[in-house]
Amino acid sequence: MELERFAELERRIRGIVEACSALKNRNQELERRVEEKCLQLEEAQNKVRILTDQTDAVRTKVDMLLDMLRDIESPQQETQGNLV
Repeated sequence: MELERFAELERRIRGIVEACSALKNRNQELERRVEEKCLQLEEAQNKVRILTDQTDAVRTKVDMLLDMLRDIESPQQETQGNLV
């Protein structure tokens, strides 16, 4: 009877040790995946920052060109108004 209890205890302890080992391995895998996702997120944020900067630069350039067109249109409108 006593040996059976020790055998049962040993079996349970082995099960716990195996489960603990499996959980440690799973935890390491999840930590690795989190690290990968953090790197991917950082890369995506950098790309968004670059695209935002490019969009701002294009917007500024378009605004400048539109202002130049307004300056060109204004004298022509004045000239046409005097001719009529």
